[in-house]
Amino acid sequence: MATLGSHEQKHKVTVVGGSAIAKIVAENTAAHPDIFLKDVQMWVFEEEYQIPKGSKHYDASSKFSTEKHKLTRLINHFHENLKYLPDISLPSNIIANPSLQESVKDATILIFNLPHQFIRGLCNQMKGSILPYARGISCIKGVEVSEEDISLFSESIGEKLGIYVGALSGANIANEVAQEKFCETTVAYDPPPMDSRNPTPKEGRTPQASQLDLTQITEHKDSKGLTSKVRLTAQPADLPLLDHELVHTLFHRPYFHVHVVSDVAGVSLGGALKNIVALAAGFVAGLDWGDNAKAAIMRVGLLEMRKFGKMFFENSVRTATFTEESAGVADLITSCSGGRNFRCAKMSVQRQMSIAEVEKEELNGQMLQGTSTAKEVYVFLKARGKEGEFPLFTSTYLILQGEAKVEDLPDLIAKPNLF
Repeated sequence: MATLGSHEQKHKVTVVGGSAIAKIVAENTAAHPDIFLKDVQMWVFEEEYQIPKGSKHYDASSKFSTEKHKLTRLINHFHENLKYLPDISLPSNIIANPSLQESVKDATILIFNLPHQFIRGLCNQMKGSILPYARGISCIKGVEVSEEDISLFSESIGEKLGIYVGALSGANIANEVAQEKFCETTVAYDPPPMDSRNPTPKEGRTPQASQLDLTQITEHKDSKGLTSKVRLTAQPADLPLLDHELVHTLFHRPYFHVHVVSDVAGVSLGGALKNIVALAAGFVAGLDWGDNAKAAIMRVGLLEMRKFGKMFFENSVRTATFTEESAGVADLITSCSGGRNFRCAKMSVQRQMSIAEVEKEELNGQMLQGTSTAKEVYVFLKARGKEGEFPLFTSTYLILQGEAKVEDLPDLIAKPNLF
C-alpha cells in the first residue's frame, strides 16, 4: 500500500498527447499536493489553428480569432483544446508544450495517449530525455504486431525507453469522459520488484542476514512470462511508492471510477481487439440489421478476444479480465454502440464508401485504430495458420480489403476454419 503522506520528493506527471486524460490527471495532482507536483506537462503536436466563428471564444476584434496561432498557445491561453476537445475547460495547471523533450524532462510518471502509429517515432525522440527510473501508463489501444511476434504497446514503449509501463483501457469515449459523465476504467499496473520498499527474506538465512535488497534487482517478467530485455532502475526511496493505491489516486475521479489490476496483457488486448469487433458491428449496423445482429457480432468477438489472449499470452493473461473488467466487455459494448470505429464502419456501408474515405471526412485529422489493428492481427494469425480459428477477426479484415461482403458475415463467422 502506498504511504500517501509527506515525502522529500513528489511525482512529476507528463501526458504525451490526450487532453481528456490530462484533465483527469491534472485535477488529481492539484488535489494531492503531498504526492504530486501540481503542474502537468502535456505534449501537443504543434500546428496552427484559427478560432472558428462558432466557438464561444470567438471575438472579431481579437487576433486570436482573425489569425492562425500555435495550438499550444491557444490551449495555454484559453485552457481549452479548441481543435480536438472544444467546449471543455481544462485545469489551469495543464501546461501544453510543443517540445517533447522538455515535456518529459524530470517526469517520474509518463502517460502515453496518442494513436499507436506515432509511438515508435516519438519514443526515439524521447530517448536520453527521460529519467532512468520513470514509470509509465499506456492508454494506447493497439498491439504491435508483425509476422514474427506480437507485443503489447506498454512493453514496446518500455523496451524503447528502458522503463516499466502499465496500461489503461476501458469504456471511455473521450468526449463523455471530458464532459464528466460517469464511467469506469481499468488500469493494469504490476509493480516491478525493485520498486518494493519491503525486503524479501532469503530462504534458510538468519533474520539478520535474510534481507534481499530488491532495489538492486534489475530483472522483471514480461507479459509472456519471460525475463524482459529491459533492465530497470528502482525509483528513489524518497518518492512516494508507486503501487496500486497511488495509481488509483492519480486516475480516480468522482465521474471516472478506476479499478487497478495486475493483468497488463488482458487490459491491453481488450483495448486493441475490441476495435476489430466494433468495425464488424458497424458493418451490420450499416445494413440496418438491428440490435440482435450486433449482439451476435459482439458475442463472437468477445470469445475471439478471450481466445486470442489465452493462446498467445497464456503465462500472464487472466481470461476473466475480458468478461469482468471495463477494459473487456464494457469497452466492447461501448465501442460497438458509439465508438468511432463502429460509426465509420456503419457510414462506409451506408454511403458505399471505403472506411479510409469516411475517416478523412469525419475524424478531423485523427485516425482509426481498428483498421490497422485488423490488418496486423490478420497477418500475425495467417503466418501461424490460425486465421481460420478467428473467423470474425479474419472476415472483418477481408471486408476491409474488399475480398468479402458484409452481407456474407453471418455465414463467415459461423464456419470456423473456413479460411
